[in-house]
Amino acid sequence: MTEQDMKLLRQDSDGLVTYEYLANNIDHCDADLDAIVDNMTAVDRTGQFLASAARYLHAIDPARYAAAVERLVGAAIDKDREHAYLPALMRGIYGDNFAEGAAERCATDRNFRRLYQRLYPRTDTL
Repeated sequence: MTEQDMKLLRQDSDGLVTYEYLANNIDHCDADLDAIVDNMTAVDRTGQFLASAARYLHAIDPARYAAAVERLVGAAIDKDREHAYLPALMRGIYGDNFAEGAAERCATDRNFRRLYQRLYPRTDTL
């Protein structure tokens, strides 16, 4: 990533420009992924693009992008106060059958537990 690219990303008002940069440069942005995630976390106030970027990277290569996805999911949970993007994020990362084995997954996966509790806050067993 060039300094000009970073300057452009710092001017991003909501995360869209950063998300587009990630999508358009996915083949050669691995070295800059931490800076991209940091910028998106700083500018995305609603979690919309954080959630989209997490689903995007997870769909491309869940193992390769695991650390970035974990950070993006955590930030999306923190920012999406209205839970507008969390249901799609849950399905995108954990699949449509995410509720199967939820108790076990909650015990081992912090982001899963946080997502599940936000989406199903009255669940007494988790």
